[in-house]
Amino acid sequence: MSLLHIPNVPDVPKSESRTVVDRLTAEQILARAKQAAPRLRERAEEIERERRLPSDVVEMLRTTGVFRMALPRSRGGPELDAVQQTEVIEALAHGDASAAWCAMIGMDTPIYAEYLDEDVARGLFTDPDAITAGAIMPMGRAERVPGGFRVGGHWHFGSGITHSTWVVGGVLVTRDGEPEPGPRGAPEHWRIVVAPVTAFEIMDTWHSTGLAGSGSHDYRVENLFVPEEHTFSFAERRPGGVTPGPDAVLRNMPGVPLGVARAALDHVRELVPTRWDRPTGTPWSESYRVHMTVAEAEMDLSAARYAVYGSLRDQGRILRCGGTPTPDQQAATVLARVGAFRTARSVVARLFDLMATAAVYRPSPLDRWLRDLNTMCQHVIAQDQVIQSVGAQLLGGTPHNPYSVGVVG
Repeated sequence: MSLLHIPNVPDVPKSESRTVVDRLTAEQILARAKQAAPRLRERAEEIERERRLPSDVVEMLRTTGVFRMALPRSRGGPELDAVQQTEVIEALAHGDASAAWCAMIGMDTPIYAEYLDEDVARGLFTDPDAITAGAIMPMGRAERVPGGFRVGGHWHFGSGITHSTWVVGGVLVTRDGEPEPGPRGAPEHWRIVVAPVTAFEIMDTWHSTGLAGSGSHDYRVENLFVPEEHTFSFAERRPGGVTPGPDAVLRNMPGVPLGVARAALDHVRELVPTRWDRPTGTPWSESYRVHMTVAEAEMDLSAARYAVYGSLRDQGRILRCGGTPTPDQQAATVLARVGAFRTARSVVARLFDLMATAAVYRPSPLDRWLRDLNTMCQHVIAQDQVIQSVGAQLLGGTPHNPYSVGVVG
């Protein structure tokens, strides 16, 4: 297993375009994302071939304002809510899934900052467009030592790590080699460490069939000292933040599959006037089979999209008022998220079948879109164990994935 050579990337100068980003509103960020989508589509094959985002594509994303979407107004940010964030990610995914996936992961920096002491967060994240990568699931260990932790681990799926500044990694805390109990009586103490990307070895592992351009390589470290103030727990959020709830890092994820499925549907609808059934000579615009396939795909995608945005709006209203969503309301948000991934894959698979052999020839993007969706549906948040865990919460049973339950509620 080889290490991936990441060239030193100098800090991006404060150009005129970056100055404009400082003043962007939610509406302008969404408009810029929509404008970037066609350019991302043009670069999609290159992004897939390079297995990472080219530096100018990263800068294109940066100038949309996507990486600062969650930055609170108190720190000069636009403070987009979950609905607005999801709309931006969905717009970018209409252009390229890997770019949207990296944007969705990379913009979590301000969310993580809300779990750190305010002075620490301001000291670490001086760049409002700082990009953070890494996996929050506890794949590492952190031995408690004076002042902090000695951290070691090997994490998978570091999406965007090839262009990030900061890396996070989930760890289980030990003391004298023994597991340390977590807050609120949890049997294990799960924390997230924050460290510079230069502290980790990035491993050249991301040879995937889909989302190839996300650069989701493994990364590892041994015996890294991390000060305690550079770690956090989702159970210990600093009061007064603008994104309450530990699922804040998950809320905009459905934007990626929704945007890809929308792109596929638009693509097929554009092709319909040029095609016909050869055995019968029937134009596709008059074909019952085509009518049914496209209409059913629109029906399913619309239902999934409304479930995502409706549940996010309901959740947002409750949280803004200082309330706590009921178990059923929590379930609605999580199940809508899973449903978006699975519905998008189903929609694109049906469109792929409709186009038959034409779908496998370049430059048709349907093959890549289907592979991208197959890959993103392997993410832990789209697995059966999440659905089971929600059912267990609702019925008083035992969740099969306690970490997903902890994150979602």
